[in-house]
Amino acid sequence: MSAALYLTGAGHTVTLLERADHPGGRVGRYRGADYDIDSGATVLTLPELITDALAAVGRAPDTCVPPLRIHRLAPGYHARFADAAEIRVFAEPDAMAAEVERTCGPAEARGYRRLRDWLARVYAAEFTEFMDTNFDSPLDMVRIAEKRRALVELVRLGGFGRLGPRVRRFLRDPRLARLFTFQALYAGMPPAQALAVYGAIPHMDTSLGVYFPEGGMRAVTEALAQAFTDAGGTLELGTEVVGIDYAGRRARRARTADGRSFDCDALVLTADLGSLDRFGLRPRRGLRASPSAVVAHGTVPAAIAARWPVQAHHTIEFGHAWDTTFAEITARRGRGALMRDPSLLLTRPALTDPSLFIDRRDGRYEPFSLLAPCPNLVAAALDWPRLGPAYLRELLTVLEARGYHGIAEHFAVDQLDTPQTWLDRGMLAGTPFSAAHLFRQTGPFRPSNFPRSSDNVVIAGCGTTPGVGVPTALLSGKLAATRISGPVLPAPRGTPRTSRIVFEATP
Repeated sequence: MSAALYLTGAGHTVTLLERADHPGGRVGRYRGADYDIDSGATVLTLPELITDALAAVGRAPDTCVPPLRIHRLAPGYHARFADAAEIRVFAEPDAMAAEVERTCGPAEARGYRRLRDWLARVYAAEFTEFMDTNFDSPLDMVRIAEKRRALVELVRLGGFGRLGPRVRRFLRDPRLARLFTFQALYAGMPPAQALAVYGAIPHMDTSLGVYFPEGGMRAVTEALAQAFTDAGGTLELGTEVVGIDYAGRRARRARTADGRSFDCDALVLTADLGSLDRFGLRPRRGLRASPSAVVAHGTVPAAIAARWPVQAHHTIEFGHAWDTTFAEITARRGRGALMRDPSLLLTRPALTDPSLFIDRRDGRYEPFSLLAPCPNLVAAALDWPRLGPAYLRELLTVLEARGYHGIAEHFAVDQLDTPQTWLDRGMLAGTPFSAAHLFRQTGPFRPSNFPRSSDNVVIAGCGTTPGVGVPTALLSGKLAATRISGPVLPAPRGTPRTSRIVFEATP
């Protein structure tokens, strides 16, 4: 959607082909009999990138129909630890310092402020020159003056050390340190091994804030899609691309499962890295995939959930184990294992947006999602169709023991996604988080969005630059558009372009 908006705003004629019956890719949705629930990404940061994409076609969130209203969550997360301690995460610095002092003492509060400053400087050094940029070669880091200065600043900040040890220089309380390092899992790495440059992720989470749109994450993709079609774009839902026809090195048309074909002058492909070979591209070999996840979506009686120990939109339930947990789910080929002492993410969006509550004859219900990190299918080739339901029962038993009484009996699961789910959708090693952000798979070393095997196919999505996440996916679309149009500025009036861009999206 991001690439389609930027290209449309630049004056191109764009057709977007989407395999699913709704737009959004991994910002997915599940439609139940009487409710919808976000079945993909649920954590939103940097909402200004949504505003930027809309602005490419002259729209703003409040001019969408209906208006797109996005609110900051306070707290962004509510963390609960095995020793029963609870720490809320606030983006506002004084509120967070007060929370840290309340739970961990004044010395840790001072350490938090120093950490916050360091995270901000890491983020500032890398956003423009490493995240919001295209790389043609790793040599760009030293050949281009602005990137060279940013690289020097990151080296000075210790950005190429390890995130976990760097954070522990500021925070001695291990519970608090977890809150500023668990985000390394988004990048597919244990905090002890992740590069400190990935401090940009906890900065986005804990300093810049976690947000939620009214109506759910799906409201964002609906707004983007509406803005795209209102600007003249063509959106074809339920249209799966099954092949691309080439003339030499140039893609000439996309073929769909229903027998149609769409001619193109350029093509933006958002298929996962695990599916590129289906479209005539040579995928990079030897990529190491991120861990995967088991995610259950469904409903729970509101009266039951109201008695749970935490009442929050996003709850992180930490187990006793930490380093061993990451070792289990990020192990190399064949050595992965399920978490023996799981840390889990619980999501209850109706607590933020009451319109999401579901009224039924027997009472009020709320949508509920449970996410458990797990190894990908290369790390552990588990039989998920058989194992999935049993593992979910085990996780619910763990939550029962942690005080979430009634969850095992009353959580009605309508959709269970496992690594097999992601593999069946063409995702690398059965993970929705694509390639891990090892040094050799980061920045200019990440799979390029302009593959060498074609002259007019560009890739967008979490597998290419800049990486995994909602904000980075939005940036990847912008960067893909830049490959085709140059700087993403709206075309002057009266100078329409004739290029036809086919944009193929894969959930």
